[in-house]
Amino acid sequence: MIDVAVMASGGGTDFQSIIDASESGKIDARVVLLLTNDPDAYCVERAKNHDIDHAIIEHQGRSRTEHESEMIDILEEYDPDLIVLAGYMRILTDGFVDRFYGKLINIHPALLPLFGGEGMYGDRVHKAVLDAGMKRSGCSVHFVTNEVDGGPIIDQRCVPVKNDDDPHSLSERVKEKEHELLPSVVGAFAEDRVKLEDGEAYILPKKDN
Repeated sequence: MIDVAVMASGGGTDFQSIIDASESGKIDARVVLLLTNDPDAYCVERAKNHDIDHAIIEHQGRSRTEHESEMIDILEEYDPDLIVLAGYMRILTDGFVDRFYGKLINIHPALLPLFGGEGMYGDRVHKAVLDAGMKRSGCSVHFVTNEVDGGPIIDQRCVPVKNDDDPHSLSERVKEKEHELLPSVVGAFAEDRVKLEDGEAYILPKKDN
């Protein structure tokens, strides 16, 4: 079993998807920590509801380095096998990313490398997809590198874009796939099937029983 830390800034539905998969035994992983920068984020309530340790580390009025130093101290105390960015709304410094490279992953609400990068988050992504006239969208889980949304892609899921979609309706359809994809990738990590070699990521198939 692997220990997982989650970093989130909002409602935490992706966080919840990992909790549910863990508690049901679907994946061989346990969530040991939630880190958030927003004391009012609903993800905190989710952590409390499931007796998961949480730390609120606010960033206002602090340097990025000071803020991240406190997060690093907590993460090193818990020493998780995997750190999941699940709607964490701050760009991490090179120092933070380099320290945890290889066990730091992010979920993004589009089919990377399309519609990623700085400023592309939430409904901004879905609006860009619609404005581009795309017929398909989806979500991606990737390793975090010093290029925003540019790390090696581990896995993706696809959804159709409908003629009457707006950013909200497309977001809801993508979220359904996020809640499938993220636990699936975490489960693959728990089974030691996620590999990162020479800047490329892939998932090994399950072994036959």
